[in-house]
Amino acid sequence: MTINQPRIYLASQSPRRRELLKQIGIHYEVFLLRNNPTRQVDVDEVALLGEAPQDYVERVCREKSEQAWAMLQYRNLPAAPILTADTTVTIDGHILGKPENAAHAKEMLRLLSGRTHQVLTAVGIIEGEHYVSRLSSTRITFASLDEARINQYVASGEANDKAGSYGIQGRAGAFVTQLEGSYSGVVGLPLFETVELLNTFGIMPS
Repeated sequence: MTINQPRIYLASQSPRRRELLKQIGIHYEVFLLRNNPTRQVDVDEVALLGEAPQDYVERVCREKSEQAWAMLQYRNLPAAPILTADTTVTIDGHILGKPENAAHAKEMLRLLSGRTHQVLTAVGIIEGEHYVSRLSSTRITFASLDEARINQYVASGEANDKAGSYGIQGRAGAFVTQLEGSYSGVVGLPLFETVELLNTFGIMPS
């Protein structure tokens, strides 16, 4: 691996993270932890009892990294740094994960309506026993959302599989009245922090 032609693995199925890496000129290869849909979940993303949101997102990111490195060795693939990330939405100290169904998504959007919440994204890179990470924290304020607007948004399907039941890069961008922090971090990969980490491995955007 050279600086001119960097190679990393991205251990994420998120198309948004892939697009963000391409945006900054990082060449990568997608590395999926699960290549068989019948396998059990590799990393338990359920918050521990009393676990603070920041501790939760940093723990999950690290566990994803460690699992990815173990799987890389198990599959006997060429060694290279592996990039992982995890994003969570938090309000009043509570973690808002991905919605279980439409009713759950609407419940979360009602909670966020007209209020300020926090989006935390941990990004980490692992290579062997060397692991480094950064945490991005962004405060977002939503406009007040009436039931019709919430129902319309959930019906669009955009809330599915999104932490906090919304994607800022889509229709929910119109809900935001104020943002303090990293927009790319809210999308799922804070670019400033990611480039900092990549630089520690001698990887530069092309």
